[in-house]
Amino acid sequence: MEGEQLQTAPYNPRFPQQNQTKHCWANYVDYYGCVKHYNGDNSKCQTFFNSMNSLCPAAWISEWDEQKAADLFPSDRV
Repeated sequence: MEGEQLQTAPYNPRFPQQNQTKHCWANYVDYYGCVKHYNGDNSKCQTFFNSMNSLCPAAWISEWDEQKAADLFPSDRV
């Protein structure tokens, strides 16, 4: 990661509180919705990916990925 600048997700006025759970959820859904929209091309979805990984605990992402794989994820956007 040498030379790579790490940043956290930028401020989003939809989520003004300190609790970023909804912000995490929205970025997860937005990222996979974006990938779905671009037929698997995730290169155009990096902003959502970076925000998701910055805000979401790895355990949540893993759990949601398992739910998606089992077709149990509670959103039709992904």
